[in-house]
Amino acid sequence: MITIELVNKRNMQGHAAYVISSVEDLPEKLFSQEEKAFILEQKAMKQKWVTINRFSHRDYIGFLSGEEEAKALEEYRTSGDELWLLLKKEKERGLSIIDCVGKEKPILALLEGYLLGSYTFGRYKVKEREEIKLPGDLEVVSNSVSEKELNLLKVVVKATMRARDLVNEPVQTLNATAFAEVFMQMATESGMEVEVFGKKKIEALRMGGLLGVNQGSPDDPTFTRLEWKPEKAVNTQPIVLVGKGVVYDTGGMNIKTGTYMEDMKSDMGGAAAMGCAIYAAALAKLPVHVIALLPATDNRVDGNAIVSGDILTMYSGATVEVINTDAEGRLILADALAYAKQYNPEVVIDAATLTGAAHRAIGKYATVGMQAKATNYFQQLSHSGDEVGERIVAFPLWDDYRDLLKSEIADIRNISTAPEGGAITAGKFLEYFTDYPYIHLDIAGPAFVTSRYSYRGVGGTGVGVRMLFHFLRHWK
Repeated sequence: MITIELVNKRNMQGHAAYVISSVEDLPEKLFSQEEKAFILEQKAMKQKWVTINRFSHRDYIGFLSGEEEAKALEEYRTSGDELWLLLKKEKERGLSIIDCVGKEKPILALLEGYLLGSYTFGRYKVKEREEIKLPGDLEVVSNSVSEKELNLLKVVVKATMRARDLVNEPVQTLNATAFAEVFMQMATESGMEVEVFGKKKIEALRMGGLLGVNQGSPDDPTFTRLEWKPEKAVNTQPIVLVGKGVVYDTGGMNIKTGTYMEDMKSDMGGAAAMGCAIYAAALAKLPVHVIALLPATDNRVDGNAIVSGDILTMYSGATVEVINTDAEGRLILADALAYAKQYNPEVVIDAATLTGAAHRAIGKYATVGMQAKATNYFQQLSHSGDEVGERIVAFPLWDDYRDLLKSEIADIRNISTAPEGGAITAGKFLEYFTDYPYIHLDIAGPAFVTSRYSYRGVGGTGVGVRMLFHFLRHWK
């Protein structure tokens, strides 16, 4: 990650980005009236950044209104990403960002967009490796930004990038065991407690959903439990995060066709987000007690794989009729959600790349969210999503959908009897395994993008990490 230094007075020589709300904010000794007029002309042409070539270096001038509502903050992040792209295009090395606005949140948002926009997954590049090197160090010249807030920004950006790395890693190097090992390392780094269940322990716990999905895999499943419990936690009951960790999804016997399998290394985006969110909480020493449960396996095809019509006995003791093997994420989540009951949680939040229905409904622009017995927490989480640019669109969990999951031979079936409302019926299936305040986040749309989407880049976006970190930091 780019090295950042916060200073009150500029030390670095060379390229500079002046963040202003008006041309009058620019230092008179450095900018002539002709240059200010040129800057205003470019602004009128909707240019977010105006470049002045000094030959020895470039000055970049960007306008921020200084407003602090959620929409404005997202615009600043986008501006930060555009600044990054300018420097990358010009192959500039090193930059001073000079705060002439004097407001902390706008500057932090711009920095966030710049840093997140700089992400690249280049470990498998060989010939082009030199081309993807990052521009050099970043100096932030500001009297409004505090060291504390800048450090928290560094933490959440680092965690988001770790989540992106996990989502972008191919299954040949990131099976369920390797996935668990990554979080063992993160626990060592951050001071979290970690416990990883192997196949024998999972069998002893009778987690039939996780074991069933794993039947067609050459690799064993894992179930990772992470816990961050500071001495003076503000909550007496833990917040439990649950993430879907399907490290690759072929669809099983109901195999995916055409291009539907291309991005399925990303099907563990929910587990990556939840694991990296608690990692960020631990790195930042947030005073909240948090537990993360991350069931992981791939969903593949072989002679032992589950088929339509099979009955699985879950960790909860309930039986599930498997109608479609490509509705596998909810099976492993159901075991984790039932397992979460033992912690007497304040609220349980799951995240999963769960349904194509959610993706089709919302696209990459938001997360589909549902809640049961958790209205206030859902409102707080939605507010956090707005604040960080990871919006939630609320879908209902009406009981009308319950009948669509009735089975003639088991307690519940794993998909609906009707084609419509697929995102909601998936949520209703998961709700069946809960008896506590519960929030379900379907991140199928925003978790992985195939073309650059502002500071989210291409590939894994790490969606959910920043939202959950904000939620945990402002826990009420």
